[in-house]
Amino acid sequence: MKKGVISILFLGSIINFSAQEKEKNISEVIVQGKFLALPLKKVNENVTVISKKEIQNSPAKSVEEILAHYTGFDIRRRGGNGVQADISLRGSSFEQVLILVNGIRMNDSQTGHNSMSIPFDMASIEKIEVVKGPAARRFGQNAYAGVVNIVTKASSDENVIISGSGGDFETYSLGIGANFGTEKISNFLQANSSSSSGYRYNTDYKINNVFYQNQYQLNNGSINFQAGIQEKKFGANGFYSSPAATEQYEETQASLVSIGINKKFSKFNLNSNIYWRRGQDLYLYNRQKPEIYRNLHVGNNIGAEINGSYLSNFGTTGVGVEARKEFLASNNLGSRERFVTQVFLEHHFAFFQNKLHFSPGISWANYDTQGDFFYPGLDLGFDFNDHHKIYGNVAKVSRIPTFTDLYYVSKTEKGNPDLLPENALSAEVGYRFQRDGFLAKASGFLRNSDNSIDWTKENQNDIWKAQNIGKIETKGIEVEFGQHFNSFVKSYFVGYTFLDSKAKEPQNLISRYVLENLKHQFVAKLENKFLKNFTSQLIYRYNERVTTGSYQILDGKISYDFKNMNLYVLIDNITNNVYSETFGVPMPKRWFHLGFTYKIGL
Repeated sequence: MKKGVISILFLGSIINFSAQEKEKNISEVIVQGKFLALPLKKVNENVTVISKKEIQNSPAKSVEEILAHYTGFDIRRRGGNGVQADISLRGSSFEQVLILVNGIRMNDSQTGHNSMSIPFDMASIEKIEVVKGPAARRFGQNAYAGVVNIVTKASSDENVIISGSGGDFETYSLGIGANFGTEKISNFLQANSSSSSGYRYNTDYKINNVFYQNQYQLNNGSINFQAGIQEKKFGANGFYSSPAATEQYEETQASLVSIGINKKFSKFNLNSNIYWRRGQDLYLYNRQKPEIYRNLHVGNNIGAEINGSYLSNFGTTGVGVEARKEFLASNNLGSRERFVTQVFLEHHFAFFQNKLHFSPGISWANYDTQGDFFYPGLDLGFDFNDHHKIYGNVAKVSRIPTFTDLYYVSKTEKGNPDLLPENALSAEVGYRFQRDGFLAKASGFLRNSDNSIDWTKENQNDIWKAQNIGKIETKGIEVEFGQHFNSFVKSYFVGYTFLDSKAKEPQNLISRYVLENLKHQFVAKLENKFLKNFTSQLIYRYNERVTTGSYQILDGKISYDFKNMNLYVLIDNITNNVYSETFGVPMPKRWFHLGFTYKIGL
């Protein structure tokens, strides 16, 4: 099957080159960094921007599934359709990837297991920005291996979008979104509900989202407000503890409120916001007998940040300050809190007629419970011309333990209050070529970690213990290329990541997260357009994990567009393969979905 799919992709690459789309799809994409907004082709980082159209056409039902279609990501799902998933990047743990919503952090101090609790559905997303590697350092805590920024957009267009779907296992979703406003004020309001009886015993779920976003236009700027809440209730058969724990159950809530201002003053740009992120997590070992074992965690992150950049004859100088208070109340972890202060400083130089770009920077963080940390870094890029670019990044990164790492206790797990922060020296060099709708990227990367944090045990009968497992050396290569056409073959994409991650000391531990990485990862996509209004996309994935072997997955979607209506058929795991992404949790076999979106102008 793999050879057949690859052959189709390469056949598509030689069809109708004369009808290629122009470069505008790439060159007009703007990436909003912490201090600079640059066209994608000028960015000196390993950045991937997933557009709204790509999200709409993808055979995916959640953000996690979208990311799984891009090489370098290791998505370890427990269940389908966004119920629960851990996001790893290039051999990292899920605690080492920072998740943002419109620039606001979703990670909390309890655990990274709930970082993907995003309070809106797929139809609401404008784009997803991904920063891989050491360039993520400027975002601070949790940006150890990379950053994922999920972007929505308020619009003054007067319309209502209704969406719905149904599928196997009594699965359904229903959502409504509305854009309204004036030239001065743009509003977006969305609500969504989805449910399933589950693809196996005790994997039922119910997910509700409500989200509101507002943008008030200023002269050379805007005031932005967002507020949202998500509630999940789901059976967690074997999700945690062990496969024998078939009666587990979980309820989570995640809410987010923020207000910020973006403003340009001649040569000075200001970007600031204040935010509150609340998370609640109820866990039952046995949903029928909650008295056996019950955990309830409630966490709050309250913070503010101010970022500014100044353009002078010497380049662009960026300065940022962030302060955050983290609270946690838990019957298991106790009452915990800590205060975080971060300062960022960076300068962007340009030489040789704007061909050579050089950005040294440093950030300082203070945790009142852990002390001071410094993260120096350097980004470098050279444009040979409009099509060829080389870049390199090097930086020091660090992460302090979560409260779960430090204090969690159960019959099968034990935290460690003596854990030290983990840190690493990370580096990457890469090459990027783009022309006439064609984009190719190749890079090599390494990350040498000290005091790495993982949950481990020496044999299967032991309990999991959090500990600093010493030095881990991670190195790898990544290759991606793809092209867009105006023909029957609309686009194709091929990506491959090789990863070699080794613990130097101690040896022969059973790793729960860090040393369970993917060694080989291959992704291939083929998108076709036919009979005027039909679009199809096939995505093939081959993943080989270092401990549990390999598996292959083929997903597909066929869409029909007619005026303001879109109808689609989506099939997960077309070949009905048996596989798991997290040890002991079998993933769904073939899963059919039928759905629609309908836009109504007001």
